Amino acid sequence: MTRNRATTIGFVAVLLWSLLALFTVGSAPVPALLLNTICFSIGGTLGLIWTWANGGLGQLRTVRWTTYLFGTIGLFGYHALYFSALRMAPAAEAGLIAYLWPLLIVLFSGLLPGENLRAGHLIGACLGFAGAAVIIAGGGGAGFQASHLPGYGLALLCALTWSGYSVISRRLGDTPTSSVAVFCIFTAIASGGLHLAIEETVWPGTAFGWASIAALGLGPVGLAFYVWDIGVKQGDIQILGTASYAAPLLSTVVLVVAGIAAPSWGLAIAAILVTGGAAIAARASLKS
Repeated sequence: MTRNRATTIGFVAVLLWSLLALFTVGSAPVPALLLNTICFSIGGTLGLIWTWANGGLGQLRTVRWTTYLFGTIGLFGYHALYFSALRMAPAAEAGLIAYLWPLLIVLFSGLLPGENLRAGHLIGACLGFAGAAVIIAGGGGAGFQASHLPGYGLALLCALTWSGYSVISRRLGDTPTSSVAVFCIFTAIASGGLHLAIEETVWPGTAFGWASIAALGLGPVGLAFYVWDIGVKQGDIQILGTASYAAPLLSTVVLVVAGIAAPSWGLAIAAILVTGGAAIAARASLKS
């Protein structure tokens, strides 16, 4: 597979993730860990079926346990934080903060061997975090609300978790993509255990809720991981990280069009700052 093709395949994940907030809102009131359990059970089962059909099950025995642990922590951590953030704060605003991860990927990838950070990366970072500051200050909606701060904090941790996972995955280039199916199954098991321990079980009350969960498991929390894994391991990680600047803007537009988020100047400014910051960092990466 060529590097350009792998990069293109990886970008499919970005398109799928632009629907993550929409389906997460649609899955309410299912608690975060239960949602993790259901979605990753779907994504992991489909991955194992695909691996079996292609005769790749034997490869899974060659993967180190530390790699399985790393992958499980990455997937479990990101989605537990993301689902919780969108339950505790407005979807569009929390989603924009969580979508600082494309910018953080560019910054963190500059620490990899053979890469370097340029002035554009730092300018982009400042703009991106300024966008997050606009949201936290209340510019995205009805003004500052202290009750939303925990959700915004979880969204920021979410961005740090996924960007760190993606960049470190670059160091695991010899690990087969089929291992992602095992990451998903382990994540489902860990989420299910914690759910039983600390959450109250609440199932979707409508067909739309169940459809949203199924869509999550098939797309943003299913296929997206496999194509992303191919992209970050075999493609151009900086191009992928910078091309992902479309994710926060696409996600926000989807929520507004669906009527879940109300359009406002504050939300627009925050989206432009987050997206523009990543775009500037992208330009710096292309120059380097």
